[in-house]
Amino acid sequence: MKKSYLIMVATSAMAVNAQKSPEYPKTDKGSVTDTYFDTKVNDPYRWLEDDRSEKTAEWVQKENQVTFDYLAAIPFRNTIKARMEKLWNYEKISAPFKEGNYTYYYKNNGLQNQSVLYRKDLSGKEEVFLDPNTFSKDGTTSLAVVGFSKDGSRVAYSTSEAGSDWNKITILDAVTKKMLEAQLVDVKFSGISWLGNRGFYYSSYEKPKGSELSAKTDQHRLYFHELGKPQKEDRIVFGEKEKRRYVGGEVTEDENYLVISAANSTSGNELYMQDLTKPNSPILPIITGFDTDTDYLYNVGSEVFLTTNLEAPNKRIVVVDPSTAQLKKWHEVIPETENVLTPTIGSGYIFANYMKDAITQVKQFDLNGKLIREIKLPGLGTASGFGGKKQEVQLYYSFTNYITPGTIYSFNPKTGASTIYDRPKIDFNVDDFESTQVFYTSKDGTKVPMIITHKKGVQLDGKNPTILYGYGGFNISLTPAFSIANAVWLEMGGVYAVANLRGGGEYGKKWHDDGTKLKKQNVFDDFIAAAEFLIAKKYTASDFLAIRGGSNGGLLVGATMTQRPDLMKVALPAVGVMDMLRYHTFTAGAGWAYDYGTAEDSKEMFKYLKGYSPVHNVKKGVKYPATLVTTGDHDDRVVPAHSFKFAAELQDKQTGENPVLIRIETNAGHGAGKPVSKTIEEAADIQAFTLYNMGFKSLPKV
Repeated sequence: MKKSYLIMVATSAMAVNAQKSPEYPKTDKGSVTDTYFDTKVNDPYRWLEDDRSEKTAEWVQKENQVTFDYLAAIPFRNTIKARMEKLWNYEKISAPFKEGNYTYYYKNNGLQNQSVLYRKDLSGKEEVFLDPNTFSKDGTTSLAVVGFSKDGSRVAYSTSEAGSDWNKITILDAVTKKMLEAQLVDVKFSGISWLGNRGFYYSSYEKPKGSELSAKTDQHRLYFHELGKPQKEDRIVFGEKEKRRYVGGEVTEDENYLVISAANSTSGNELYMQDLTKPNSPILPIITGFDTDTDYLYNVGSEVFLTTNLEAPNKRIVVVDPSTAQLKKWHEVIPETENVLTPTIGSGYIFANYMKDAITQVKQFDLNGKLIREIKLPGLGTASGFGGKKQEVQLYYSFTNYITPGTIYSFNPKTGASTIYDRPKIDFNVDDFESTQVFYTSKDGTKVPMIITHKKGVQLDGKNPTILYGYGGFNISLTPAFSIANAVWLEMGGVYAVANLRGGGEYGKKWHDDGTKLKKQNVFDDFIAAAEFLIAKKYTASDFLAIRGGSNGGLLVGATMTQRPDLMKVALPAVGVMDMLRYHTFTAGAGWAYDYGTAEDSKEMFKYLKGYSPVHNVKKGVKYPATLVTTGDHDDRVVPAHSFKFAAELQDKQTGENPVLIRIETNAGHGAGKPVSKTIEEAADIQAFTLYNMGFKSLPKV
């Protein structure tokens, strides 16, 4: 059996910080005060919200100087980075897909900053189609959405610069790869869906006044871009009269219908359809209001298959006729079950992906809802894919879990046979590790699942460095998936635990709703209970526990560490929503109100938000855990001011020597499209900071 790459040595179970708290830059305090109902709230660091000011830029530079000096002084930081680079350096490819006379697929040779889109012609000759690594010198411009016309002769693709949600769209002749016209600019939260070769549908907002990175964007519109015409002449299809925060359009595979989804929040949507076979046909409502989620799945002529949680919290599949879409005429094809349903369509079959305790089960049905087979998966984990056009005779799916790198399988929908299409050649011995699912009890008696991963034979002595990860929001489910950075953590003897908190989608709409608005504290209680379980079962102890989460998970970490600073040694909030009184005033933040509510809703909601808002609950004289806040200076999803203000509060009020640092990635956004080089640097910094502040002094090779 392969020996462990690294052994960690701690000074003692009660290890103290190996490095004293650094001297932080002075952060000026202003005198801004807001009044919510009858309560005045000070906001001394409001000036850090101005991402265009020289003063903010200077603060960022000084904070980064302190942070990177601290990280560079950790003696084993470069050892972790070197191992991460070595482990990362293997070929990764995606499942192939056919467009026109070509087969396309993504491939990364190992350490390329961005994956490259390749293609093969009918003879099997391979060529590079799009290489995002050539889009910018430092790899910070990424490929976002790629949309082909039905015959594969045209392609439009969007690119993101420095991780921004604001994209540009480039249009090519897909055969010659020649650019057909000027780029479309200022495109945000958009798909690309072609109608023949005439043009395509896309979505965006009007460019905001003020900062493009932080100004509010509130009215989304669906446009049709006709090839050969300037962008300023693009026709608004939906969203001019109807004010919606999120609008998307999709042309059906047969090109007979345009499907429009419209929403004001991240949960609940309306659905509309337009018959494209009839000129000037009206846009007809399928379902209006925002109490349920309904999505287009497929159509056979005028029979339209929808996935909905209407009268089915775990979702079901129904068929409607767009011309007579009254609810009483909806026909159920696949009923709701006790497990959450996420279906795909491939080769004219429905593949029902069911989630049982965050683990995937897949069943294949025909279009009449008749069960064809349950698909035998390689193990317990996450399977995704099975999608494809009606004429496809071979489909593909990927399988992964916390110790299994993503493996692609080809699937024959007629016989049900699966064969390995691509298994990555990675320097990681899967047989040395194990994942176990446990169920623990939260504060109110709710049973919550958690998967704990570690080396086989781990000693339950309370001394294992442990990262507890969570999210708990927006109906998002945390299902098992392999991470190279986490693999390095496991190799070093670390424990990695993922809790499936309320607020997520693991058990359907009720599970989600039980972690929203005035029930948001349930999420934090679930996370605290997960930590207490790990400590009680002696996987770890408070001195060796780190909590981590990003975005809504960053809020989770911020709220948990301010409520229970004694529970963990290290806190790692990433790109977090930290100011719960003002989050809805930035970019598309108002769309998160379904989960959070806003401080303007009611006096009760204001007090509840203020009661857990991380920025507003840092108290003078408290010993907070060693904290490494991470964010990106171009994050226009959760603006970096959230993290700036939280770090400033912590640095001002922290008692003791636990460091509070903020690592601000330049030319980076919320996370999507981040170059591999930056991803590795950040992951190495996080793990080095974590272990160093748990008292580990060395990581010798063996």
